[in-house]
Amino acid sequence: EHDFKGKIAVEEFYFGTDPMGRDVFSMIWYGGRISLFIGLASTCVSTLIAVVYGCVSGMAPEAVDDLLMRFTEIILSIPSILIVIFIQAFLGQSDPLSIALVIGITSWMNIAKVVRSEVRQIRKSGFVTASKAMGGGFFHVLSRHLFPNFLPAIMFMIVTNIGSAIGTESTLSFLGIGLPIEVVSWGSMLSLSEKALLTDAWWIIVIPGVFLVATLLCITELANAMRRSTRERML
Repeated sequence: EHDFKGKIAVEEFYFGTDPMGRDVFSMIWYGGRISLFIGLASTCVSTLIAVVYGCVSGMAPEAVDDLLMRFTEIILSIPSILIVIFIQAFLGQSDPLSIALVIGITSWMNIAKVVRSEVRQIRKSGFVTASKAMGGGFFHVLSRHLFPNFLPAIMFMIVTNIGSAIGTESTLSFLGIGLPIEVVSWGSMLSLSEKALLTDAWWIIVIPGVFLVATLLCITELANAMRRSTRERML
């Protein structure tokens, strides 16, 4: 009877269990949703900030443009992970939405610089001048004329930001300042690495690590494919 129950237990827990007895197989699929949500939500936040900031800088007079770009370069000179760690440590325990917001508001600078460069090139185009002459406001010009023209140039960076955000969330959880352990994500699963090494439970580290790396590689390949497609259309 004991052997039969043990066999049933092995068949039920395909990837084993963590130190708290939770099924790693179920945690992988549920935690993947949390990690992907953080990646997508933070990318939406960072892209929104970057598009508005880059367009304001690109359409502004030379002096204002220089001031905005100097501010961006100052922020870029500081490693973004340090800013994220500082803000997250100040906030304390958090949920997936707050983690996504923190990552989003600290990862918009590179996209903003590309948007600014694109806007500087097309801001004197005939269709932009005509729209402004007909009374089109800033957001009308941005949504109808500027955004469709610079979107292909930033798509690669947008997709890449998704993978970077997932990696940042995993780093924060690994350091113990990300999601609490009861909120399952691939990062919070990796935060159990110390207990896993002490108990020789290698699967607690290896399995979520494999899923995380595979996801990041897929996102990177998708971004590279989009970049190649954009270059082919331009040629």
